[in-house]
Amino acid sequence: MARAPFGAASALRRHWPEYLIEAGGLGVFMIVAGVSVFVIERPGSLIQQIVPSPDLRRALIGVTMGITAVSLIYSPWGMRSGAHLNPAVTLTFWRLGKVAPADAIFYAAAQFAGGIAGTVLVSAILGDRFTMAPIYAVATLPGQPGEWAAFAAEVAIAFIMMTVILATNSSARLMRWTGVCAGILVALYITIEAPISGMSLNPARSIASAVPSGVWRGIWIYLLAAPVGMLLAAELHVALGGRTPCAKLHHGARHRCIFHCNYAEMAATEAGHER
Repeated sequence: MARAPFGAASALRRHWPEYLIEAGGLGVFMIVAGVSVFVIERPGSLIQQIVPSPDLRRALIGVTMGITAVSLIYSPWGMRSGAHLNPAVTLTFWRLGKVAPADAIFYAAAQFAGGIAGTVLVSAILGDRFTMAPIYAVATLPGQPGEWAAFAAEVAIAFIMMTVILATNSSARLMRWTGVCAGILVALYITIEAPISGMSLNPARSIASAVPSGVWRGIWIYLLAAPVGMLLAAELHVALGGRTPCAKLHHGARHRCIFHCNYAEMAATEAGHER
């Protein structure tokens, strides 16, 4: 039997609340996504009659999910775990030396488990109306341009998202806006980019939809593109000499931090410069 990574047992014993938060956070996100798409896009829905334009309905879903992302990031949960909710985000902060290997493994496992639990719960309540066409448990699918166009689009949106996160997180003054910027990008991506790739940005989010729906078409795109795009953003950030004080998207003073964190020093330095 293979040995567990060094420090895994200790990390699990000390940091399990953060792991559960990551699972719960993505689970909530998937529940909101599933219910929102079901209410708005199921055939014959009242909203389809009121808003006949599919572009406007997609924008409505985008705003809903953007608000959900912002709410999770600034919630007590999000400020405790850092609100990654995405294995690609965790992988990127691990690459930047901010997340310990054991924490990265448990974060990713929790994110996958939580996302699947969220869609399975919605599936259990709504049944085939949710898992079958046209909802497909909110599966991410390549659009008309094809799989390679979807892959390129996913890499691009992941690169932009992580570039913005790293830029705002490099300053205590700007970090308070990280969640807002991320939420705005989620809303814009769903509204504008979704017809190309389905707008995943998150391997765990795509797997979570594929499990209950059985729709796995193009899954390689969503497993690879977000990590590639975000890691490219990290390499650019390092090459430009950018700072990465912490792996949290929003750093609340009242919540512990399990990462390799220099936020307090950065905040104190900035405060001294402003005096």
